[in-house]
Amino acid sequence: MVSVAIVGAAGYAGAELTRLVLGHPLMELAMVTSSADAGRRVSQLYPALAGCDLVYVPHDAARVSQVAQVAFLAVPHTAAMAIAPGLLEAGLTVIDASADFRLRDPGVFSAWYGTEHACPDLLCDAVYGLPELWRDAIPKARLVACPGCYPTATLLAAAPAIEAGIVTSGHVIVDAKSGVSGAGRTPTSGTHFVAAAESVTAYKVGAHRHTPEIAQGLEDLGLTDVRVTFSPHLVPMSRGLLSTVYLDIVAGMPVEDAHAVYAEYYADELFVTVHPPGVMPSTSEVRGSNRAHIGVTVDGAGTLVVSAAIDNLVKGTAGQAIQCANLALGYEETTGLDRPAPVF
Repeated sequence: MVSVAIVGAAGYAGAELTRLVLGHPLMELAMVTSSADAGRRVSQLYPALAGCDLVYVPHDAARVSQVAQVAFLAVPHTAAMAIAPGLLEAGLTVIDASADFRLRDPGVFSAWYGTEHACPDLLCDAVYGLPELWRDAIPKARLVACPGCYPTATLLAAAPAIEAGIVTSGHVIVDAKSGVSGAGRTPTSGTHFVAAAESVTAYKVGAHRHTPEIAQGLEDLGLTDVRVTFSPHLVPMSRGLLSTVYLDIVAGMPVEDAHAVYAEYYADELFVTVHPPGVMPSTSEVRGSNRAHIGVTVDGAGTLVVSAAIDNLVKGTAGQAIQCANLALGYEETTGLDRPAPVF
């Protein structure tokens, strides 16, 4: 049994991590932190977690180091890089769900996040935590950078075609849609119910911070001359994410052959389901689960169209963090996650 602390546990991602750690047979939740909600019980803030009487305490790396062996960081960007070095120095395994250690180039981080990286020396030590694509790097890792929700779905959608060598252009078009929980717990003028309900909105087109992360992942998969056109959308649902990726492929390839590439690539992945040719997934299929469902087709223009559906708070954040922690700690990868999604 490993003792766990969740730093930033009161946000949506932190609450999902709390739920999953509480149900994990090999993890014991020792501490939950929140500066804004310090002094409140978990069950008070989230009545659905009625069995948890832990009290949120302020962020304090020294206190976390005293009680935990593993620290999940579910904090805003720039906060994790202030906390992680001390936790690593104290010997903890750090699973970071923020953006601070995803980009290996500190200059790219600075350009997209508007601040210098506080510990660039750790960027080369951080392991990118997308197990289905880079599983071998995660066991025994001390610092895991969990991918963003949009990059997770997008890279899962693109990887088989790129690695099979059937993609003929570095221009990748991504049309993605996310539920409102992806914007975090603090409401804004754009995520308030009146603004989000009964409306679909494209936002941060050409400027979303997941763009360089997607590009970095595509390059790591072997794509050259990468150019990403990324259009994220906010849709009026609480959770879920659908990323539809458009790839130029070898001329004349039938959908059956393209589908076979995906079916073979993910044949042994317990959290990935590839639908039959031309059958596209929906977010309701994966709601509340650590699963990714993928649909593959080739349109009349000969473009490969791949949709990947995930739950942005589970496979897109908290569930993937647990999956990475399982690998880093030497546990069975599916431990605490091997449960089906609700049927509705």
